Amino acid sequence: MSDLNSVHNRAVWFDIPVSDLDRAATFYRAVLGVDVEKNEFDGFSFCVIEHDQGNGGCLVPAGDQITSTGGILLYMNVEGRIRDAVRKVEALGGRIVEPAKAIGPHGFRAVVLDSEGNRIALHSSVDG
Repeated sequence: MSDLNSVHNRAVWFDIPVSDLDRAATFYRAVLGVDVEKNEFDGFSFCVIEHDQGNGGCLVPAGDQITSTGGILLYMNVEGRIRDAVRKVEALGGRIVEPAKAIGPHGFRAVVLDSEGNRIALHSSVDG
């Protein structure tokens, strides 16, 4: 995590619980259009979502923690390609809860369930 993130952002990291690590990595790699790298530490496997100098997070095996009915709604960046990202959701085992739509001056979002059943929002400042 960069110093910029720890100083300027309130949210600095996220863990997304998954039942099937490889399936979830394939989903996020395609939908977000970024690399998702599998790692292992002390016998524990997890996948880090590419984040360069931005806020980062990972996929962690914890299927028993998945809930799609409410709670925190995590917005994931799909800048400039929200329509493409939404098109990929169902083909990769996810489900569209709310299709892409304008959210006033804040851009566009779609709410989906990922391949593991987690509720997330896909966000872009432009419709594309």
